[in-house]
Amino acid sequence: MEHDDMQILNVDDVEAVEIVPGIVRRRLPATEWSRGWMYDFAPGTEWPEVDVHDGEERYYVVSGEFVDRGHRLGPGSYVVFAPGSTHRPRTETGARMLGISIPAR
Repeated sequence: MEHDDMQILNVDDVEAVEIVPGIVRRRLPATEWSRGWMYDFAPGTEWPEVDVHDGEERYYVVSGEFVDRGHRLGPGSYVVFAPGSTHRPRTETGARMLGISIPAR
């Protein structure tokens, strides 16, 4: 559903694209200020390379558990990365994250 100033959707209705075996991404509506995405990681998967942030990045753990920079992050965890930071999330259990990237200005 779209309005002039609002978009509503069910994330599971967004096309899932496999990034690497076991990790799928759903690109969510974006604006000039930020972009959103949903990632599903199968058990035992790890992001394929170190993720480097040009701008700010945030993610929220919806389900499962991620291990990121030595921290175990369960449902409800909210992580904020500063511009220039890096990470490489992985999961042993399988997990879902909702992320927002804010471009560098």
